[in-house]
Amino acid sequence: MISLPVDVVKLSVIIPTFNRAGSLRATLHSLLEQDLGTASYEIIVVDNNSSDDTAAAVREIQAHSAVDVRYLHEPRPGVHYARNLAATHARGRVLYYTDDDMVADRQVLSELLKPFALDPRIGVVTGRVLPIWEREPPAWVVRYCANTLLSLQLRTEDLIIADEDPGVWSCHEAIRKDVLFDCGGFNPENTEGQWVGDGETGLNLKVQARGYKFAFTGKAITHHVIPAARMTQRYLRKRLENQGNADVFTWYRRDRPDNTRLVKAELTSLWNCGREMLAGVSKFVTRNDAWRMHIARISYFRARLAYCRRLRREPGWREFVVRENWIQESRQAGVGGLPPASADDGFAGGAATLRS
Repeated sequence: MISLPVDVVKLSVIIPTFNRAGSLRATLHSLLEQDLGTASYEIIVVDNNSSDDTAAAVREIQAHSAVDVRYLHEPRPGVHYARNLAATHARGRVLYYTDDDMVADRQVLSELLKPFALDPRIGVVTGRVLPIWEREPPAWVVRYCANTLLSLQLRTEDLIIADEDPGVWSCHEAIRKDVLFDCGGFNPENTEGQWVGDGETGLNLKVQARGYKFAFTGKAITHHVIPAARMTQRYLRKRLENQGNADVFTWYRRDRPDNTRLVKAELTSLWNCGREMLAGVSKFVTRNDAWRMHIARISYFRARLAYCRRLRREPGWREFVVRENWIQESRQAGVGGLPPASADDGFAGGAATLRS
């Protein structure tokens, strides 16, 4: 068990969740068995308007936990709303974001804290994300998708300290609370089942732009449960479609292209759709399983085309994309405002709708 510096009040583990009460229980149990003292951290579960027994599952855990487990309800559909809402309630100086389908090693929290002490400019720390396959994966999934496509981080280095993002996913991201607030929180991501933005990628770009550093430690290991549904061509297609939306979101925020450049980007995406189709058919005929990636990339470029078109046609959407401070959005949202961060009743949240 490690001892925390006296100026570190607490680490806050934040878990957004939606209709995964079963896997959430496994995630929580792994985080309740850490080698960190139980008074050194809290766990905040943010229910993003689930219709299953998520709230009951959290109450069951609360009744038997030595760790302070808190519950927030975020009715606005969108994981960024859940993540940012939790930050406004968190009491930790370091926030550890993970997902409701993760199983953490026993020392993950203590290992994530260590790199922050190495350099005062380190704002974000991550580690390894290894797979737990629900069933034996097809060879093509291991070959093409055992990476960011399945939110896996298989780096083998012991320690990296870098000025640029070394590959930080929001399922395994520790960030100083002051850095998160300085950067305006997580950008939009999965919102009502559609990827509308670049999520943690956008946050990490803001972290980098403000001069903070990143760290990767190979000793902080968590495991991502990969269900059978994510080992399919359908999932790969949807995943690349989401990536297309996210990449245009990032590009527009960075370059602010005018309508002429947006039209050019649409035409380029259309041409790339045709190119990927031809390459996919060629690979399929020769029984090369790379056809799967080419065919999925058609969805990627179709998404880019549609997103550029929306940016060109909808001024309100352009304003949405370039918004900087999503923490402020969480603070201002809701009927009657948010309860104070020091409230201990544990059952509260904000309410609003996505404005475009």
